[in-house]
Amino acid sequence: MSGLLDDRLARCRRLYLRDYEVQMQIGAHDYERLAPQRVRVSVDLYIPLADSTPLADRLAEVVDYDYIRTTIAERTAQGHVDLQETLCDDLLARMLAHPKVLAARVSTEKPDVYPDCAAVGCEVFGIKESVS
Repeated sequence: MSGLLDDRLARCRRLYLRDYEVQMQIGAHDYERLAPQRVRVSVDLYIPLADSTPLADRLAEVVDYDYIRTTIAERTAQGHVDLQETLCDDLLARMLAHPKVLAARVSTEKPDVYPDCAAVGCEVFGIKESVS
């Protein structure tokens, strides 16, 4: 069964961050190692409603969007990555490391690779067997 069809996701809240833009060292080609490139990152987090429904309207009761941004910023600042696939996999693992997150989707895109298209990119989805 595809992860996106997993019935556990129906009992989740989806948090998302769209098109977070960073400058980073990425690319497998020699010319891509000369300067940072623009990369856009989008993330969806699926958090069980039991872990994301605030009773007192307090930030501590939910997963903070800052977790997503900070995690992306920390990873992209770590140095050169050859492949978007590697970046997506690393970010997915970090998103799934949050104890409240059941599943996550991470996509990256490089908008400046080809002049005749909007972007080239990669996307990955993962779901935990269980949530701590």
